[in-house]
Amino acid sequence: MDTDSAGAPKSTFTETLFVVFLRMVAVSCFWFGIEYWAMLVGFSSSGTSRFDLVGPAWRGAGVALAVVFPVAALGLWLPASWGAVIWSCAALGQLLMYIVWPDVFGSNWLVPLMHGLVAGVYVFFRFALALERREKMTRVSSGLP
Repeated sequence: MDTDSAGAPKSTFTETLFVVFLRMVAVSCFWFGIEYWAMLVGFSSSGTSRFDLVGPAWRGAGVALAVVFPVAALGLWLPASWGAVIWSCAALGQLLMYIVWPDVFGSNWLVPLMHGLVAGVYVFFRFALALERREKMTRVSSGLP
């Protein structure tokens, strides 16, 4: 028996790669969140970076990032549009920590580099998807008189 609806449209290869990329970023965000929670409760760094032993700057940054990274991971895994927004807030927070205030949070060149790389790949995918969507719209509308 045939159904009335045509069904869901098939995903393109670019869309599939984009979802895989978002899920890889989601796993890394979840890992960052776990690392911050481990730091705050004393499971990492031999307990020396526990919440009650660090300064107010690390307390604020650690708690904020321990909450924001898992939320971003959920949004990126789903792939909801708000996931990238939450990730960019978390990435901006870490960029400020390690670039603007290295005397407070220490120097870590790898984290800003990786966030920049992820942001670049994300922009590339969004651009490629926009071009793909534009091409698809011109193919659909080109058959009209």
